[in-house]
Amino acid sequence: MSPDTYGFPVDIESVKGSTVDRTMSGDLTLVPAYINAARKLVERGAVAIGSNCGFAIRYQAAVSAAVDVPVMLSSLVLLPALLRQFAASAQIGVVTSDSTLFAEDLLGITDEAERARVVLVGIEGGNMSRNSAMNRPTELAEIEEDVGVCVKRLLDANPKVGALLFTCTLFPAITPAIRRRFGRPIYDISTACRLALESAVSTGLVHALKE
Repeated sequence: MSPDTYGFPVDIESVKGSTVDRTMSGDLTLVPAYINAARKLVERGAVAIGSNCGFAIRYQAAVSAAVDVPVMLSSLVLLPALLRQFAASAQIGVVTSDSTLFAEDLLGITDEAERARVVLVGIEGGNMSRNSAMNRPTELAEIEEDVGVCVKRLLDANPKVGALLFTCTLFPAITPAIRRRFGRPIYDISTACRLALESAVSTGLVHALKE
């Protein structure tokens, strides 16, 4: 979440009590904390709200109901639109940090035909997982390697995948490289947040940073 990414000022508010484990497990006791953080941002002038974990989609409904600005807590809010944007014969590949922790409720799909078009893969077992286990940071090149291996495996097994949706908020930095390599449209949290910001720009609520 950087001004360099969006061309707009970015304000950050931490969700009290939130940890990676609690958010990824969908701890619903965090709902009030997510709402409180969102309201604080709006009070400081925020015109759109995002988050730094794709699994935060579980808090999307509660937060969007609590504030009067666009809320994009996860790139997964884009999935229903992608299923309609592409032909019914096309699949959507969802790439996440750990597919073993990715539960069905995160997709928010009840239609069986639509669910059959979604293919899920994760980068668990790669550089990022090993570095995390050793409490060591992961370099962008390592993330790119993890995601590249994962996407290749996905596309080799599912040639009908027409677009990719990245859920992990560490992925946008390497999205351009993966897009060039595989020639598929890729959507991530920065795509979702840009959409929300564009709606604010079009109504004159916010202005892009000057060069």
